[in-house]
Amino acid sequence: MSEPMISIRNLTKTYVSVTPLRDVNLDIYRGDIIAIIGPSGTGKSTLLRMINRLETPTSGSIIVDGEDITAPGCRLDLVRQKIGMIFQSFNLFDQLTVVENIMAAPVSLRHVSRQDAYDQAMTLLKNVSLQSKALNYPSELSGGQQQRIAIVRALAMQPEMLLFDEPTSALDPTMVGEVESVIRRVARQGTTMMIVTHGMDFARSIATRVIYMDEGGVYEDGTPEQIFLHPQRERTRQFIQRLKVLTITIDSHDVDALGYIPLIEEFAEKNDIPRSVKNAMHSIFDEVCICILLPRLENPLIKMTTEYGADGQVMVNIQYNGPRFDIHDSDDDLALSIIKAVTTEKTYTYDATRADLPNQLSMRLIED
Repeated sequence: MSEPMISIRNLTKTYVSVTPLRDVNLDIYRGDIIAIIGPSGTGKSTLLRMINRLETPTSGSIIVDGEDITAPGCRLDLVRQKIGMIFQSFNLFDQLTVVENIMAAPVSLRHVSRQDAYDQAMTLLKNVSLQSKALNYPSELSGGQQQRIAIVRALAMQPEMLLFDEPTSALDPTMVGEVESVIRRVARQGTTMMIVTHGMDFARSIATRVIYMDEGGVYEDGTPEQIFLHPQRERTRQFIQRLKVLTITIDSHDVDALGYIPLIEEFAEKNDIPRSVKNAMHSIFDEVCICILLPRLENPLIKMTTEYGADGQVMVNIQYNGPRFDIHDSDDDLALSIIKAVTTEKTYTYDATRADLPNQLSMRLIED
C-alpha cells in the first residue's frame, strides 16, 4: 500500500468541560472518499477542523505529506492551500460578487493574475451551471446555490483534499440534491475527500470508506457495505439501526399533528428517502393515525414505527389499543383511497394477549 497522504497519531482535543477527541489514530490515502458518521457531539466536525488547523490539538500530531502541521512554525497558509474546507453555513463574503468570492484566494494567496483567476472562476461556475450568477451577490442566491459557490471557491485553490462539514445540513430539503450532485462530480475527478454527513444513502453511494465516530474517536472504519450492512461493533450496529427506524407515539386526543411533520422530514433526509416515499409516510400518518384511528379511540395509544431497510424498502407498522378494528372497515372512503394509492401490501392482525396494543397493522410503501 502507498504511503498515507495524512497520518493522524494520538490526536486529542480537550476543552474546559469536554474532550471531543481522545487519542485518535487514522491514515488517509490519496483518492480516499471518507464519509464520517456518528451521533452528535462525537468530534466529527472537530476532527475536520483539526486537519485544516482551524483548531489546535491538545496533543498528538497530524502529518501531511511528511510534514507535521501541528509543529511550531508550520506555515498554516500553505496547509490550507492544500486542504480546502466547505462549511455548513457557506461563509461567502457578502460584500463580494460570486466571481469575486471565487477569485479572492487564488489572487491573494497563490498570486494568480486577476485575468487568469477570472477565467478559472468562470470555467468552474460553468461546471456547476451557475455562470449566469457570476455578478450576483451571495444574498441574491438560494442556499443550494450558495453552497455550490462555496465548493467552487474551494476548488479554485486547486486543493489536494477537500473537507466537507455537513455541507447540506443548512439547506432546504429541495436543495440537497443539487449540492450532492456537485460533490459527486468532484469525487469522480479523484479528489481526496472527508465528508461529515447525516445523509446515509449519500454516504453509502459516494464513499470508499465510512468512519463511524463514537467514544471520542474512530470507533469503526470500513467499507460502506461493512458499516451499513455488516457493522462489527455494538455501538455502530445500534447507531445504524436507530437511523433506520422512526417511532411516533400518540397518547392523547389533544395532539398537534403538524408537530410531527419535522420528525418525518428529518428521518427521510437522513436516510435519503425519495420524496414520493416521504410523502407516502406523511399520508399514512395523516390518514391512518389522525383521520381514522384517533377519532375512534376513547383513550388513544397509537404507535407508528417506520423502518427503512437496506434494500431501500420502507415498512410502516402501526399498533393501537381498543377493541378489534381493521382500518379497512372504516367508512372514511377518502382516507382509504389515499392509503391504497401509497401502499403495496397491508396486513392486519389482532393479538388479544397484547392488552396495551392488540391491533397490529403493517404496510409496505410504494417505492419511487
